[in-house]
Amino acid sequence: VQLQASGGGLVQAGGSLRLACTSSSVIFRPYAMAWYRQAPGKDRERVAVIQSNNNRDVIESVKGRFTISRSGASNTVYLQMNSLKPEDTAVYYCNSALIAFPWGQGTLVTVSS
Repeated sequence: VQLQASGGGLVQAGGSLRLACTSSSVIFRPYAMAWYRQAPGKDRERVAVIQSNNNRDVIESVKGRFTISRSGASNTVYLQMNSLKPEDTAVYYCNSALIAFPWGQGTLVTVSS
């Protein structure tokens, strides 16, 4: 089982990025899926979750800036990140909400001030 996260990069504060999570071996449709992040020296935290019925939630620190979505047709989970801040710098990972799959490599997001 492999989860591939992509779309990270270096962006200035206030900028935007769109992350994507795909898999050739897991069909996401039945699962609540989530995006997580791990900043240097910190524990991994869950940032956003989307249920199989598309109900969604994000942590307080990214409300109004990050949006999670999913596409069944392309088997992809997205994280649209706007108004990025330096404190959003982290490696971002996707997984199910219950962390049912091995962690992938993640994608690095670096926000410069």
